Amino acid sequence: MPVRLKKLIGTVLIIILVSIYAVLATTIATLTLATSPWWVHLLYFGLSGVLWVLPAMLIIRWMAGPRKT
Repeated sequence: MPVRLKKLIGTVLIIILVSIYAVLATTIATLTLATSPWWVHLLYFGLSGVLWVLPAMLIIRWMAGPRKT
């Protein structure tokens, strides 16, 4: 697969991932954290704010292609 096509597909996948993840994380927070103390909100949003990076790293690794040794 050409590099330009892989980068286009990867970019679209990351945009979709971030959009769906943001809606899902906000929905979960709205439904479950309504009466929680501030520190629970801080922990949840801190963790969920970093957690999306893991699948994005896999997409970026795929976009970069195999390592040349």
